[in-house]
Amino acid sequence: MFTPEMLASVKKVEATRQERLGMEPRRMTAEEKDALLKAYHPDYREDGFDTIKIGPNKGEKVPKELGHLLHSNSRLLHHPIDLTKIDYDTDVLIIGGGGAGASAAIEADNAGAKVMIVTKLRIGDANTMMAEGGIQAADKENDSPVQHYLDAFGGGHFAARPELLRRLVMEAPDAIKWLNELGVMFDKTEDGTMITTHGGGTSRKRMHACKDYSGAEIMRTLRDEVINRGIPVVEFTSAVELIKDEKGQVAGAVLLNMETGDYMVARAKTVIIATGGAGRLHYQNFPTSNHYGATADGLVLGYRAGAPLLYQDTIQYHPTGVAFPAQIYGALVTEKVRSLGAMLVNVDGEAFMHPLETRDVAAASIIRECTDRHKGVTTPLGSGVWLDTPMIEQIGGEGTIEKRIPAMLRMYLNYDIDMRKSPILVYPTLHYQNGGLEIGGDGFTKAIGNLLVAGEAVGGIHGRNRLMGNSLLDIIVFGRNAGKAAAAKAKETELGTLTLKHIEDYAEELKSAGIESEDVSPLLLPHYARHER
Repeated sequence: MFTPEMLASVKKVEATRQERLGMEPRRMTAEEKDALLKAYHPDYREDGFDTIKIGPNKGEKVPKELGHLLHSNSRLLHHPIDLTKIDYDTDVLIIGGGGAGASAAIEADNAGAKVMIVTKLRIGDANTMMAEGGIQAADKENDSPVQHYLDAFGGGHFAARPELLRRLVMEAPDAIKWLNELGVMFDKTEDGTMITTHGGGTSRKRMHACKDYSGAEIMRTLRDEVINRGIPVVEFTSAVELIKDEKGQVAGAVLLNMETGDYMVARAKTVIIATGGAGRLHYQNFPTSNHYGATADGLVLGYRAGAPLLYQDTIQYHPTGVAFPAQIYGALVTEKVRSLGAMLVNVDGEAFMHPLETRDVAAASIIRECTDRHKGVTTPLGSGVWLDTPMIEQIGGEGTIEKRIPAMLRMYLNYDIDMRKSPILVYPTLHYQNGGLEIGGDGFTKAIGNLLVAGEAVGGIHGRNRLMGNSLLDIIVFGRNAGKAAAAKAKETELGTLTLKHIEDYAEELKSAGIESEDVSPLLLPHYARHER
């Protein structure tokens, strides 16, 4: 349970609660937010970044951990692969078994293409499964995709690629309809109307949820649809490198069976990278809310093949990761907890920010409170601030927490903390990869005409910060579109002779840049997995 120091702080939180119930903390001005971010957000820490030395993004900033992978040779460089021996032959090869990959597979199959998913874990072992709060869509009378666009564009510091963000918000209502018809059990009133709530940075209630296990429910439904359609899924198999042909097209991937160690060749007319995020690289030694497979695989695969990155230097640190107890350090405390009324307060029970500021601003505020202001609560692993969860039941009535965020309640009860009666301790956790491979509005990479990217491996959809609920949305919108586009492209693609020459060219470029590199392939990297979810 809590230490004596924590318990003393809890009494201060309880003493100020009634007063805080009747007030709303002031929103920061744009100038205050900019100054705060530059001073405290991890994206602005110069010691956390290197410069990319080779490739299409040469000279740009990159997190050190990702830079290490980009500056490494392929593990296949000195391991000859017989590309004439084809183990799998398909129209559309999808690398990644999360929500984006599954959505793409369903739509490609629906379009009549021969499809295969390859995933280094199991289908559904993805950040999709771990998403809690909900999925945005402007489908209510007092809302519109234009308003959704304005919220997301501003929340992303006006850096989102307009053609990508436009597609995200315009196709959001149809994405909800598609998921609902597939069987996703969204929260609804007795008459069938979907319940929607606010998220940080939203001007309307457009967050659709399934209690606080929205991602798990969506992934359950997508996985069942993939299995019911008989779409082949090759599990526990990592894509080690993309294969190209002499025309410069992608032509499949070299796969590694992670149980037997055998290499295999998958030939494909189109390839979709849907490998998800990078949280398990533990940038700047932060804990993470991500699953074990989130190691930036797709970024490295695509970059070695010549596809440029976009905003690879910007990462989202979710403001409310678990700071105590140690067993669940870094686990996500959904933003929905704040949207239901819980307030962020410091060691003295003072509310120091509006609870629904955007995620980057909230994270920076918490870091400032715990460092410069020395107002954090000391924990065995560092410090944190209180999220005053008992406020939820005082605002919404007894039983609100069990009804609206039951998974969160159970997680804490496992460690004898009842969030209905006691506040919980939180601190920012590495959550989302804002940057990724650059694509156009049709989902294809700018450099390779038959390589597509969907989901968290894409850069540019959200700009330099993502609003809650837009990631579950983008995996559906861009996953579905990638599947349709890949199936159509496969019909007109003729592959030439398969080659891995691009990894040799990459090695030469590393050598010319004076980089002595070890052989590294994007796989599970246990030496980075310092914290468990």
